[in-house]
Amino acid sequence: ILCREPKYYSPTITAVLLPEGHDADAFRGLALSTFDISYGMSFGKFLGKFFRIGHLGDTNDLTIIGALAATEMSLSLANIPHKKGGVQAAVDYLASSAGSRAKAA
Repeated sequence: ILCREPKYYSPTITAVLLPEGHDADAFRGLALSTFDISYGMSFGKFLGKFFRIGHLGDTNDLTIIGALAATEMSLSLANIPHKKGGVQAAVDYLASSAGSRAKAA
């Protein structure tokens, strides 16, 4: 994540910095053509170095899981090194959270 300090994290957008030598615009194009997901572009001194994921508006747990899955699959197809397992971690967290909510009801 481009933002290094949690106190500055945005509730509406996450910027993901790619490793040196990888083109964020090429990644965005691959993701769009393969999985029909559109990421925001980078700008300024970081042009072509990161992509942005928007997470505001009409979203829910399942749309976020889908976006994470498309992101992981796109990173894999683009041969961009990344830590795998984010989708499963999110599923586990959301399932645990849903279980707690169901017990409280």
